[in-house]
Order: sequence, then C-alpha cells, then structure tokens
Amino acid sequence: MKFSPAMSALHYGQSIFEGMKAFRNPAGEVQLFRPEENFKRLNKSAKRMSMEEVPEEIFMDGLKKLVSLDKDWVPSQEGSSLYIRPLLFATDAYIGVKSSKNYTFLIITCPVGKYYSEPVKVLAADKFVRAIPGGVGDAKTAGNYAAAMLPATKANMEGYDQVLWMDGYEFKYTQEIGTMNFFVEIDGTIYTPKLNGAILEGITRDSVITLLKQNGYNVVEKDLPITDIFEAAEAGTLTDAFGSGTAASISPISAIGWNGKEVELPAVADRKVSNWLYKQLEGIKKGEIEDVNNWNIPL
Repeated sequence: MKFSPAMSALHYGQSIFEGMKAFRNPAGEVQLFRPEENFKRLNKSAKRMSMEEVPEEIFMDGLKKLVSLDKDWVPSQEGSSLYIRPLLFATDAYIGVKSSKNYTFLIITCPVGKYYSEPVKVLAADKFVRAIPGGVGDAKTAGNYAAAMLPATKANMEGYDQVLWMDGYEFKYTQEIGTMNFFVEIDGTIYTPKLNGAILEGITRDSVITLLKQNGYNVVEKDLPITDIFEAAEAGTLTDAFGSGTAASISPISAIGWNGKEVELPAVADRKVSNWLYKQLEGIKKGEIEDVNNWNIPL
C-alpha cells in the first residue's frame, strides 16, 4: 500500500479497528461468531472518532467474501481459529487538525492459537490511566493501545502479564484488563465492572453475561472496588477471576497485584465458572454445542 507521509491517521490518530474470529465446525464448514456486533461497534467507534461510518453491505459482504476465499486457512486444532482484523483509518494527505474527508477500510486475516497459553497475572494501575468517562475508552481506537504500552511494559518488568486498569479519579474501581474485560466470582456471584464510557463494550463480555444468566448464575454489573476483591480473598470467598475477549476467549487470572500486595486465585482446575464458560463459548463457536442464541453465521 502506498500512502503520503502526511496521511492524517499517522499524525492525528483517526484509526479504529475490530477483532473477530472464524471457526471450523465438526462438518468442516466455516462460521463467524457474532460479526454483526463487530460491525455495529466499528461504526460506534467511527462516530466517536469523527470518522465516516462503513456501510453494512461493504463490511458484511466484504467480510464473508474474504473469509470464503481464506477458508483453507481456518485451522481446526483445539484453541485455534482464523483471526480477522477489520480496520478503518484516515487517509487525507493534509497537515492540520481536522477530521479527514477520506478513509480506507480493509480487512486482514491470520491463523492464530491461544492468545494466552497460561493463566495471567495482572497488576492494578496506580498511576497511569487508560480512560475516563467522556474519553474514548469505549471506542476501539489505536491510541488506546498506544497509551497502554508503557504501563504494560512496566507491569511486565514487575512480573505481571497485563495491567488491570482502574478509574482515573481515585484508582479505586476496577475497569478492564489491557486486552480483556474483567470478571470475578465472590461468594457465588459473578461481578464485572459496569459500562460507563471508559470500558470497551466487549462482544465476548456480552456473550459471557448472557450465557451465565441463561444458566442460572447471578451476574452483577457494578462499580467494583478493588478493595472488595482483596477483602473477599482474605475471607476465602474469592473463588474465580478471569478475562474475556475475542483474542483471549476466557483467560483465567492467577494473581492480582495492588498497592504492594498480591492475592492468588485458586488453581485453574478447581474453578467451576471460568472452565465451564470456556467450554461453552468455544463449543458454540465451533458448532459442537447448540447455538440457542443464533450467534453463528455459517459461510
């Protein structure tokens, strides 16, 4: 691809993307998991970033055509899939701060395995902020990830895999993990931070909440103080913690660090909720479990 060094996206950050996957079912057919939700979220991000929206026929028809052409690249091994990355970026060759008038939309694919091969350790942020209400935290824009690079590197240096982002006012309430939404189970109830404009509206997050509620679990979306998590660990009622995301699927959290302290979660094999969720979600995506919500779109 050729582009001008004055291309607007390089200078002013009008760049958004989506992450989605295609799976192979037991019959060898390829199917997509909830692609219409990725389409909606891409355009929601576009609105927030003052970008042109992508017409549905271009997104959906292009997506289906590309994955059909790439169907031989969809793996069938356990934990594998074809990752799909739609992206939209500003292409005006103009030095000046204003919304671009021209945009490029494209989709790329690549076969992938598990994003995290082991349970993840997360470190609660105490200095850096990912997003606040009114910002762009609920837009899937490139700048959010750029701002997270330094805090993630610092967390890695302390022995952690990812950052658990906190609210930007008091560093009291949990928000999300660098690549995932965040869930904990305390005394039989599953909690996840409520959406407030600073948290990405994860499609896997929504799928998790739907499956849990449909199967009798008590799910609470609320402002979740990190002190509640550490107090539950001390009381012995913290039984599970995991992240959810397209790339990560359901990823168990092994430990949470905060304010010089750390809590360790129970052994992954002993966790009922996250193990069940992983099997359910992956089974539905691969056509091995009945898709009662009609989330899959076969090609």
